[in-house]
This record gives sequence, C-alpha cells and structure tokens, in this order.
Amino acid sequence: MTFFKILAFLNKLFLPSLTKKRIDIAKAKKWQLALLAWWFYITKNALESSKKKGF
Repeated sequence: MTFFKILAFLNKLFLPSLTKKRIDIAKAKKWQLALLAWWFYITKNALESSKKKGF
C-alpha cells in the first residue's frame, strides 16, 4: 500500500464523516472546510498513486 492509501484508510476510521451529517458547505465552519480539503487532497493522491501503478 502506498502512503496516501494508508492515510485514506486512517481518515475513514478516525475522522468524522461530514457528508453523513449533511453539512452545508456554505455554512460550514473553518475547521470543517479544512477537514474537507484534507479529505480531498488525500483521496485525490491515493487515487492517482493507484492509477500510476495500474491497480
């Protein structure tokens, strides 16, 4: 597993899911926006690393 895949797995285990709570992005707090940005960054890189290896 790559570094980003491990981080994506840990995010799924430990960080709260904002989509299940139906958080409105327009009304989200700064820490919620930062958490969404973090999830996006890790997920994007995990997908790119698996795409490069052909998985």
